[in-house]
Amino acid sequence: MTSVRLTDLTIVVVEDHDDARRYLGVFLDRLGAKVVVARNGFEGLDAIKINHPNMVLSDIAMPGMDGFELLRNIRALGVAPTATVPVVAMSAFFSDADCAQVLDAGFKACLPKPFSPERLVEIILTVLND
Repeated sequence: MTSVRLTDLTIVVVEDHDDARRYLGVFLDRLGAKVVVARNGFEGLDAIKINHPNMVLSDIAMPGMDGFELLRNIRALGVAPTATVPVVAMSAFFSDADCAQVLDAGFKACLPKPFSPERLVEIILTVLND
């Protein structure tokens, strides 16, 4: 496991798969982040409005409100810093073309699943340092 500490960060994880959501929550919590988990885009949007996170990790393929719609709704909030929070797209179905599409849509990074804990931390630090 990585020795990086993510203290003073609030991260909202929006993931419809229970095991992945639970793993991400526990892992980021152990690194010191305040983690708020959401099962879908609707819960994610509410969590973002309430918690004003430093970052959002969002699955793309979710029922009801997918990651693209979630991103549009976040941006439509219009109130900084909530409306400008960096959002990282996660998916097991990403190709290089898909990653280009999500970046064009306004996501700050593309994280193909499965990913290692080290890769997750690398993406988080890169996005937050941009």
